[in-house]
Formats: sequence, structure tokens, C-alpha cells
Amino acid sequence: MSSQFTQRRECRAAAFQYLYAWSVNQPSSMSADLDLFFQHLEHPRDHYAFAEELIHGTIEHVAEIDSHIKSLAHNWEFDRVAKIDLAILRLAMFEMLHRKDIPPVVSINEAIDLSKQFSTVDAKRFINGILDRMKDKLGRDSRKPATE
Repeated sequence: MSSQFTQRRECRAAAFQYLYAWSVNQPSSMSADLDLFFQHLEHPRDHYAFAEELIHGTIEHVAEIDSHIKSLAHNWEFDRVAKIDLAILRLAMFEMLHRKDIPPVVSINEAIDLSKQFSTVDAKRFINGILDRMKDKLGRDSRKPATE
């Protein structure tokens, strides 16, 4: 595994963890909250630059992302989605919708890996189903970065 791949995976895990905590208790100062969050991680903050991009982007677009999740979660009440699974979905959806440099299948695979590590056994099927439906709506090659 390349070190860039490993670093991106660490960043996604950190972004997911922050987004989960944010969804449970939104801070009055995100800047101070992020300072505190990054102090407790294994590497210096600059190692997590990709995580910060994901965190800020996901939170900035959370209303749009949640709207997509609601429309794609067939027969499932949005309020019943586990907060852990919601954080994973939001992160992957942000990547799929707004990070054209990342192939959608990469975002899906990373989300499934996060669900295996942090959620229940059944979560991966639920997460995969929603993200797979999103992938089909994107109108681009899911295995390649989008060319601008």
C-alpha cells in the first residue's frame, strides 16, 4: 500500500470521527473544536490536510448531502439512520458530489471500509445501497476521476 493511500485512509478516518462528533454535538466554535480535535491525533495537524478539506466541505454542503441521503434511503426514516452511518454517508457523498478528482467507486469502497471498522455488520449493505444509487445518478464514469 502506498504511503499516500495510507495517509488518505487515515485522513478519511479522522474526518469521519470529527463529523460523527460534530453530528452529536455541534461546537460553538468549529475552529477551536478542530484545534482540540487535531491535538489528540497521532500525527501533526498538517498530515491531516485532506481530512480538514473533507470536514469543511462536508459541513458546508450538509443540507444538500442530507437531501440526497433522504431521497436515496428507500423505506428508511432519515432520523433513524445511525449517527455513525450518517457520518460515513455524508463524507462519501461529499466526495462523490464535490471531489471530481476522486473516482466514486473509491469513495464507496472507503465508506464501506469505515463501516466495517466503526459500525455494525449490517451497516455496510445499507451504506453501499445508498452510495451505489448515488453513483448511478452522477452521470460520470465511476471508476475514473472526472475530467474538467
